Amino acid sequence: MKPHSRFKAPMLAGLAAASAGAALFLGGKTAVRGKSAPADALLGRRTAPGRGYRPSYLKGRVVLVSGAGGSIGSELCRQIAQAVPSRLVLLDFCENGVYELQQELESLSQGLPVSVEIGSVQDPVRLREIFSRYRPQVVFHAAAHKHVPLMEHCPGEAVKNNIFGTEEIARASLRWGTRRFVLISTDKAVNPSSVMGATKRFCEMLLQSMHGQGKTSFSAVRFGNVLGSNGSVVPLFLRQIERGGPVTVTDRRMIRYFMTIPEAVELVLRAGAMESGSGIYLLDMGRPVRILDLAERLIRLTGHLPYREIPIVETGLRPGEKLYEELLLGNGPLRATADRKILIERQNPVSAREIERSLHLLRRAAETGSSGEVRRALMQAVPEYRPLGKLRQKSQSA
Repeated sequence: MKPHSRFKAPMLAGLAAASAGAALFLGGKTAVRGKSAPADALLGRRTAPGRGYRPSYLKGRVVLVSGAGGSIGSELCRQIAQAVPSRLVLLDFCENGVYELQQELESLSQGLPVSVEIGSVQDPVRLREIFSRYRPQVVFHAAAHKHVPLMEHCPGEAVKNNIFGTEEIARASLRWGTRRFVLISTDKAVNPSSVMGATKRFCEMLLQSMHGQGKTSFSAVRFGNVLGSNGSVVPLFLRQIERGGPVTVTDRRMIRYFMTIPEAVELVLRAGAMESGSGIYLLDMGRPVRILDLAERLIRLTGHLPYREIPIVETGLRPGEKLYEELLLGNGPLRATADRKILIERQNPVSAREIERSLHLLRRAAETGSSGEVRRALMQAVPEYRPLGKLRQKSQSA
């Protein structure tokens, strides 16, 4: 099929509003930001614009965001800047994204001290340097490996970055008197079938075990997919449409919860304001969307006809993927909060001794370099973790 050199519908340019800062290149042109109609059309609901909330608990405080150069981390920084903290510290392992974000923030928020620190959350020495210098009062931990199939291929790296990295930055927060620590979690942590989801679930358990050990209030915010984020399905579909197809969906039955990045980040900031101890917050992401419907809507928004002009093909579930995510179906009882868009899941206390034992097993497994050993250790550390199909059989026999 002949590639499409450009899109027929100029309204699709507004799709970049879903990422509120990312530039999607459509047919060689940068998408226009600030229009919400395409996101509304894709999700089948009215999306909230975001960026209208000014959390008072951040005003005049030193705030640190890990993974600041990523899609969620960078939007956190944009919205935090509007709350007028005394200083905003951008921590990331990769330099390009945070450098560009620093330039953006300094031009938009004149007078706000913005500090960029390059370093890994796995490095306790580097974290000690950063925390001793700035003594952040609020930490948003967004740094993580999030790509499900890639982490199935590299489970040791998922454990090291997601689990050990969270352990190190959480312990630094305790040591240096951080008041609030908010983990960005995922719906894939509920009854996880993937390595990524299992590592995120363990991070939630880790923070629960650390609550009460010092002045730091630990919480996690769990939500689903965001439109336009790094690794999101929407940019992939757009590239496939631009080439003339086919658009690939893994399974026509697959459904996912979706939000725009500004929507999700505003709710994360609202959840961070709540005094609830070691709870796990769940964001109301509306009704789930079938991925096939999303693909069809996106093709129509570009001015083409699904199947007739742009074919859609099924490729089969990838390793670690579920047909359905379980955002609101965790293990503990749910209760409402003062914000109707945020629920809290109370879970049984987690023993710090049990967490330490699991961390020891995970370290030993990661050091072996064996994917099978890592998965077995994860299955012991996270009882709900159940690798799907052949993956589970392989982990048991490896």
